[in-house]
Amino acid sequence: MIATPARHMETLMMNAKTPNAIDIYVGSRVRMRRQLLGLSQERLADQIGVTFQQVQKYEKGLNRIGASRLQRIAEVLSTSPSFFFQQDDSEPQSFAGSEVSVAADPVAEFLHSKEGLALNRAFLQITDTQLREKIVALVKAMAQAQEGRGVANDRSKQGETFA
Repeated sequence: MIATPARHMETLMMNAKTPNAIDIYVGSRVRMRRQLLGLSQERLADQIGVTFQQVQKYEKGLNRIGASRLQRIAEVLSTSPSFFFQQDDSEPQSFAGSEVSVAADPVAEFLHSKEGLALNRAFLQITDTQLREKIVALVKAMAQAQEGRGVANDRSKQGETFA
């Protein structure tokens, strides 16, 4: 097949329409942070000077978020721009090969769930640092006890009883 200028443009156009894995990941972090704060797409859109449809496109990774816009989104969502590239609280997300899947990260998947959002919103309302630490220790102990009993950590098995 001969590479013609028209074919080259067609290839570029197809690639331009395909969401980039980094844009999808950054958008998912915008959505997660917005939902965690209980902010609507409309409210975020008003604060950053775009339509709510544009926010939807950002969150789905369909439109790339420019640096200045990402800075403004970070300000509105009370975080730093680097938050949108982090896999957890300490290390930046690696994009080697740009094959990023938010669903592949069980923590991100949980944080996007209704129960994850509810749990985090409630936890944020607790201002006592010592109480927060005790709650985290309690949850860790419960998880370890569950593992020790051989209880499956599979949501599809909820409701089953284990001896």
